Amino acid sequence: MNTIKKAHLHLTLLNGCITTLILIVMTLGYLLISESNMMKNKMYAYQSDIYTIASYIEQQDIISNTWLSQLESGKKYYVSLLDNDIEFLYDTNKIQEGSERKLVLDKAWKHYRAENASMAHHTLSYKSSYTSFILNPKNDKSVSKYGYCCFVIRMEKNTSTLEILLAAPLASIQRQITGQRFLFLGIIILALIAIWIFAWFFTGKLLNPIEASRLRQNQFIASASHELRTPLAVILSCAEAGIDRNACPELNTIKNEALRTSRLLNDMLTLLSCDTGHLDIKPVCTQIDTLVLNACEAFENMAAAKHIQIYAALPEDALPDCLCDSERITQVLTIFLHNAVSYTPEGGKIRLSADYVNKHFEIKISDTGVGISDNEKAKIFDRFYRSEKARSDKNHFGLGLSIAYDIITAHHGSIKVTDTPGGGTTFLIILRSQSVSK
Repeated sequence: MNTIKKAHLHLTLLNGCITTLILIVMTLGYLLISESNMMKNKMYAYQSDIYTIASYIEQQDIISNTWLSQLESGKKYYVSLLDNDIEFLYDTNKIQEGSERKLVLDKAWKHYRAENASMAHHTLSYKSSYTSFILNPKNDKSVSKYGYCCFVIRMEKNTSTLEILLAAPLASIQRQITGQRFLFLGIIILALIAIWIFAWFFTGKLLNPIEASRLRQNQFIASASHELRTPLAVILSCAEAGIDRNACPELNTIKNEALRTSRLLNDMLTLLSCDTGHLDIKPVCTQIDTLVLNACEAFENMAAAKHIQIYAALPEDALPDCLCDSERITQVLTIFLHNAVSYTPEGGKIRLSADYVNKHFEIKISDTGVGISDNEKAKIFDRFYRSEKARSDKNHFGLGLSIAYDIITAHHGSIKVTDTPGGGTTFLIILRSQSVSK
């Protein structure tokens, strides 16, 4: 994934997450206020009924069954009356009374008797007052899951003390609240889908000019690199011809700098292929142990010139074939071995090993060189990054490890860096490509 695609993904996530958070917070706030107002309005409606009922009872000498039936019509209230603690005979409802109604009224009276002293009493008139409480299903599992809002009107009438209990089921208001929640949940889901789609296309539009600029820059680098190869080849050819005739001692410098420039151009073209997603990977059946031996052999002379011991360590049994790009893996091994030879002092050791563990290949390059500090381990695969110890080496541009990382990533593998026991650095290459049976 190139930098623009990563930026597109990160910006989309940032934009989408912030907008989603704002939307959810605002929706929850609205629901909280709306549900609170709905409950308040319901309580106001109940209080209005309480005043009406108290006024009616004060004006009537006889409380009829018909009036009580009207109060209970539609199950808006369950009603029970006590006259001097004697239950009012409500024959019609007693015959048709359901178990739920009787249970609720019994629970409500019991709760009222137990908590009456601590309840707040509200004055209706000089003769009457009322108190309210909630029968909560959390405290009593036998009560309906929605609960009941209960009111007890206490009234002095003639020589009697009337207590009227009204239990209002909260099922309707709770269903209304639940319905509203599901409605907003559906709206939020649709809104979030629209927001994330918009965020994706919006950030893509914002990055289009940057992407176009990056493509022009890549095209320029590719064209310039290819154009520079021809004059470099001519310079190298002329320098080698002059060196063969001992024409001028400065020709060695010209040759070395031309080779250095040529390596830089090759590295830049490789990185360009990685950025554009066109890194040429041609997986074939490859003998990893053979690649390791060949790479080790290729650096024997360079290591011997610095009196460095370089050797390969392979298991006794032959490794299975690996499905990978042999040329690219060789390029990676070359990068790591060149670094190891460059930063290992005279008399040091370089060990190259390969193994097949848990259905993946492990290649280790260990040296006894200067090592890498913990702070630098997280940066060494960044492009153009060079540690302080490497800045004096003109043959390193800070691109090799980045190229190796991109190649192994293209193989769906990984690279880890650790310290070599006793000093130095160990790189572990893990190739997750499946082995090929022989």
